[in-house]
Amino acid sequence: MAAAACLTFTFYRTPEQKIAHRLEEIRMTRLELSQQLEPHFLKNELVPEADMKFHGEDQKVRLTYTVDADLQKEADKLLKSYKPDYGAIVMMDAETGRILAMSSFQKGGGAEAPNLALKGTFPAASVFKIVTATAALDKYHMTPESTIQFNGGNHTLYKKNVMSTKINRWTRAITLREAFARSINTVFGRIALERLEPQDIEDYAVRFGFNKNIQSDLPFASGVTQIPKEKNFRLTEMASGFNNATMMSPVQGAMIAAAVAKDGVMQVPYIVDRVQSEDGKTIFQSEPEVAAVTMTPEGADKLRELMEATVKNGTSRTSFRSLMHNRKFRTLEVGGKTGHLTGLNPRGRVDWFVGYAIGEKEKIAVAALTVNVNYWTVKSSYLAQSMFQKHFKEVFSQENEHFFNTANAAAAAEAAAAATATRGTASAD
Repeated sequence: MAAAACLTFTFYRTPEQKIAHRLEEIRMTRLELSQQLEPHFLKNELVPEADMKFHGEDQKVRLTYTVDADLQKEADKLLKSYKPDYGAIVMMDAETGRILAMSSFQKGGGAEAPNLALKGTFPAASVFKIVTATAALDKYHMTPESTIQFNGGNHTLYKKNVMSTKINRWTRAITLREAFARSINTVFGRIALERLEPQDIEDYAVRFGFNKNIQSDLPFASGVTQIPKEKNFRLTEMASGFNNATMMSPVQGAMIAAAVAKDGVMQVPYIVDRVQSEDGKTIFQSEPEVAAVTMTPEGADKLRELMEATVKNGTSRTSFRSLMHNRKFRTLEVGGKTGHLTGLNPRGRVDWFVGYAIGEKEKIAVAALTVNVNYWTVKSSYLAQSMFQKHFKEVFSQENEHFFNTANAAAAAEAAAAATATRGTASAD
């Protein structure tokens, strides 16, 4: 009777239960892969074969990865060419979570250098403004044109300015779009005090992966933050990203940008596409999985306006000028956010860019990071635009090749048809 009941349950399982069961299987398999391949991933090695315990059995498996060879080569070349003290690039497919490139560089680090793309000790800096802006846009229905009054400089954060509500002759008003594009700290501190509650920032931070474990086959460190429970100066520091307590990894940076591109839906990142047994049988095929819904589509639409302003006339406009002015890439919707702050592990000036490029058929996200001890060798925003340029140059070339091949085939077919018709006419005559 017990066996029959079990069979009946399996046979009548609802579609929702089947999906949930399948996702749980994927999560458990990714956990297995992450734990057993971690020594390789931490050294940025993608081994084609491994002896491992898979689904409870010791076996030799073959591994196929999601990484695009050309994009990986480009990421490696960029970091090796510019030689920052520390650097990482992560590119992912925003629609699926597939990792397309993951590169790490440490000057003088050699083959044993850690994979910085997975390391979560980098201050998020102004990238965290994405979280604050999302809460304001998505929950409190601010718009890119909403204005905020503030005192003080563009890139400083002084308590006497941000905590004061006094209006004087030095008080300025600025739109949220411009404040985001220019990364003005005091404005985001004022937003936290005037428009949001501390719990709002914490809730949206969790949605974006902070203080939350996301099960992936990549053993990347989860982002961390400490949101004060009261409206005080520390809250303004958190909201503007002007602190060292909020940290994240480049993998999470790519996830954040991808969520904005995908209308607020954040996908679980994954790098193992398929696992095969030694005889070639597929024993695991990865599938996309939603990690979180970070915001509404309407909120994402407004946030993209802010991120587009950053690359068009904000803090990364210089790096993206050539891309934005190139006719070949004008069909792309590109946005991003920069961030700069001195970090402690590793010690140096952290430079972030997280962003996305949306084409007609795909959405691609990138996180680029450099840490420079004494001087900069390259801006992270330049590394990111180089990756976008490489990817979409190949995509557009393939599309053009397909277009011309199709056109030539059609022309050849027409010519053949015309020749056949001519021969037929001549024969009839």
